[in-house]
Amino acid sequence: MQKVIEDIRAQKDAHVEKLKEWLRIPSVSTDSSHKGDVRKAAEFVVEELRGYGFDVELHDTPGHPVVTASWLGAADQKTMLVYGHYDVQPPDPVDLWRHGPFEPTIEGTNIVARGATDDKGQALALVRGIGAYLKVNGSLPINVKFLIEGEEEIGSPNLGPFIESHKGDLAADVVLVSDCSQFGPGQPAITVALKGLMYMEVEVTGPNKDLHSGSFGGAVENPGHALCKMLSSLKDDDGRVTIPGFYDDVIDLTAEEREAIAALPFDEAEYREELGVARVHGEKGYSTLERVWARPTLDVNGLLCGWTGEGAKTVLPSKAMGKFSMRLVANQDPEKIEALVVEHLHKICPPTVKLDVRPLHGAMPVLVPSDSPFLAAGKRALAKGFGAEPVFIREGGSIPVVATFKELLGIDTILMGLGLHDDNAHSPNEKFSLEDYQRGIETVAYLLDEIAAL
Repeated sequence: MQKVIEDIRAQKDAHVEKLKEWLRIPSVSTDSSHKGDVRKAAEFVVEELRGYGFDVELHDTPGHPVVTASWLGAADQKTMLVYGHYDVQPPDPVDLWRHGPFEPTIEGTNIVARGATDDKGQALALVRGIGAYLKVNGSLPINVKFLIEGEEEIGSPNLGPFIESHKGDLAADVVLVSDCSQFGPGQPAITVALKGLMYMEVEVTGPNKDLHSGSFGGAVENPGHALCKMLSSLKDDDGRVTIPGFYDDVIDLTAEEREAIAALPFDEAEYREELGVARVHGEKGYSTLERVWARPTLDVNGLLCGWTGEGAKTVLPSKAMGKFSMRLVANQDPEKIEALVVEHLHKICPPTVKLDVRPLHGAMPVLVPSDSPFLAAGKRALAKGFGAEPVFIREGGSIPVVATFKELLGIDTILMGLGLHDDNAHSPNEKFSLEDYQRGIETVAYLLDEIAAL
């Protein structure tokens, strides 16, 4: 292992140059004009893995390609499946970037570019750490498979069917994912829970056309008023969701789990200052971290109604549309929540308007047993790579593929975040710490030995 770490450190500049090369490819999966760029990003990782000696294959799908690779020379040893994605979010609004979003730029100890932390930087750290081990020693202590896709940012529509049809090829004992964050700078973490998701769109229609608000106001129901009243009623003054049955399947935090969360070095005043809010807000009886990590939530994500252009237009709108999402916790089923919401909205909708409720997409929540030996191996590897004792955390966001791995392959995931919460993922000036990139490369090399020792 000492030779592996020495090699990784000797190649520090090369690691950065390779990441820059990948970041220059504008692999925006949602934009059809970048279809060729998305494929080019897939071909980049094919060549990277092949150069280290892995057996690699690029698979076409109805959408963007999936890259798989493997090294299976460790007889009677465990197998780790490594997941990542090479597609990125659109860079808009481009005018808020300090430089071109696909012109990777070093700013202090960070590299700034679209995809830097989500997920090219983190994924490449895994590739180069495992690749360095194989290059130096000529073999790996465990079997390793890679699954790197190009549709994560659009909901991975073709990944589930791909995994289903390649179950044998992808069979493993555990999955490694680095597409999340540490607890904070210098505080490595393993995420043991992800929230699920149910995202919905609701449209309220009143009159068959926009009306003059003077001639018809007071005589016809305003769809904007009706929609806002309906949406605001979905939560009470204590921050609890009012939909009947919404909390029925929620697994409450244990006293021990609440104590562990409370013991983390979370500075709420700093949190408020960073967000520019005077006070935090959420479900009564729970701390900020408990609300974000372990309690289900409901949030309005968008509203569209009537005249929104410059100046005034006294219109009584024909339609109003809203988008809202619910983040779900362990044991909540998105399909069951969807049915509860649809039933409730129709029940509270006034008879003066028509209602159309459209579920857009969902994801299952994930809870990994914290006593898993694979998580213990991950903690030991992180402690060596980062020089600090890791903590277990939860995440308020969703990574749908983690639930897919559990459902289709029957295996849990080590969620080893290398990024930070302020990396601006999905926002202008996305960044990734080059120090954490280097530490991540070393950590995954240590992880190979730790899993081999189980």
